[in-house]
Amino acid sequence: MLETLIIVGGIGVLIWFLYAGIIKKRNKAHEAFSGIDVQLKKRHDLIPNILAIAKRFMAHETDLLSEITRLRTAAQSTGADRASERFSLESALQDQLGKLMINVEAYPDLKSDEAMVNAQRTYAEVEAHIAAARRFYNAAVNALNNAVHIWPTSMIARMIGIGEMPLFEASTQERSAVNASDHL
Repeated sequence: MLETLIIVGGIGVLIWFLYAGIIKKRNKAHEAFSGIDVQLKKRHDLIPNILAIAKRFMAHETDLLSEITRLRTAAQSTGADRASERFSLESALQDQLGKLMINVEAYPDLKSDEAMVNAQRTYAEVEAHIAAARRFYNAAVNALNNAVHIWPTSMIARMIGIGEMPLFEASTQERSAVNASDHL
């Protein structure tokens, strides 16, 4: 009787540790997504400043500036529950901002404007922080997805309704080489 109680207790403790591990991994993945969100908020806060500076010089680039504004608004309204869609919108926004930064080169007055130079420097820093946050997110999601797919934690994850989360993946367009002359 005592041996049975010890075995059942041991199995219970093992299940609790597996359960707690899955919950910790899920929470770490959500924390990592939140870290990306913080960095993207910095980017979103910077965009209106960049656009305001650029609009003074780039009267002929209204379509590009409007598309950046549209993508920013759409990305801000997409939450963690639609991570894949959010990542897609953010990739499109990053691509359009890249086009804007390349177009700045065609406007000598804008290129040398101190406010624009500072905005570009800040933008580059924010992009570096976003890249770091994405790496952290992918590492956390990979650990969670491994737990969701590997037995015995996969059984517990299924029982408590924890599923796989999407990894951040660069779009096909982001993977291809950039030809600056295409954007000028």
